[in-house]
Amino acid sequence: MQNTLAAENLALPTTTRPDALVKWLICVALLVFAMVVVGGITRLTESGLSITEWKPIAGTLPPLNEAAWVSEFEKYKQIPEYTEINGPAGMTLAQFKFIYFWEWVHRLLGRVIGLAFALPLAWFWARRAIPEGYKPRLLALLALGGLQGTIGWWMVSSGLTARTDVSHYRLAVHLLTALFILGGLVWTALDLKALARNPAAKPAKLTGFALAVLAILFVQLLFGAWVAGLNAGYVSNSWPLMNDRFVPDGIDTTKGTFYAIVNDPFLTHFVHRWWAWVAVIALIMLARRTKAAGARPASIAIHSAFGVQILLGIATVLTGVNIVLAVSHQAVGALLVAATVWGAHVIGRDHGT
Repeated sequence: MQNTLAAENLALPTTTRPDALVKWLICVALLVFAMVVVGGITRLTESGLSITEWKPIAGTLPPLNEAAWVSEFEKYKQIPEYTEINGPAGMTLAQFKFIYFWEWVHRLLGRVIGLAFALPLAWFWARRAIPEGYKPRLLALLALGGLQGTIGWWMVSSGLTARTDVSHYRLAVHLLTALFILGGLVWTALDLKALARNPAAKPAKLTGFALAVLAILFVQLLFGAWVAGLNAGYVSNSWPLMNDRFVPDGIDTTKGTFYAIVNDPFLTHFVHRWWAWVAVIALIMLARRTKAAGARPASIAIHSAFGVQILLGIATVLTGVNIVLAVSHQAVGALLVAATVWGAHVIGRDHGT
């Protein structure tokens, strides 16, 4: 027994710390989850365009006196969202401060995530605590995090000149990139957890079946982002029918069916509503395979996530997009991504050994 333990200890450099890396990545994943939740609040409170400049360093602090607040408010008054919507509605400085707060928190959390990933990464790297083969993956996640900040400003900039809101295409890229980073963090943490238990363990492989399930879920998440960006959740507050019809009235196909699928609020809502059941079938199949592989907790997590997500989606529609339910719907969507990645990792472990 002692010889076995000695052999396992020699299999990894004495400075590697897979368990510490796992805890670090899970903490960062929780921060990304929080970012997704705050992003949902920012969107639903129409706060995303309140900060009209991108100042990565100087923007860390909010306005600190009344003159600074007035200056920020004057900048906001120059964009279409104010001149066409909030200005005529009589927005006050106090109301502006409210939406500014959520966008500032969203951006601040992005900075915190960057530091929470970059600084420990540098520390683990300097102490040679990163197992062989994981440095490129961790650097890729760091680069994706930096890119996400740029994507966020690219999204915001789309609503500062000719529009009263951001492009729903860019919003989708921003949200899906965040969820991809979340999935990458979870997958890497699971690989490192396996390595901590068995120094000879190899990274799990993404199987063809798991890739198909993730692709189906990707489509659902994409349409969910478009529904959010187009405010398509408001076009119907009934379920299962949309305004007393299976296929709702109001779909505009004058520019072609494909254009309508990605731009028409009625049609994007319709697709998101019913593609969900395709995703459910795929997720049930994944959960069954996960359970068969001996990972019942992962199977339960998948079932629980998509079950709660469906109920929240229906409740969001029936309440006319209640903000608490809508934010919860986005939050559980992120948890569903994490659970699906967990299941995909489970069935890919045999392929990685």
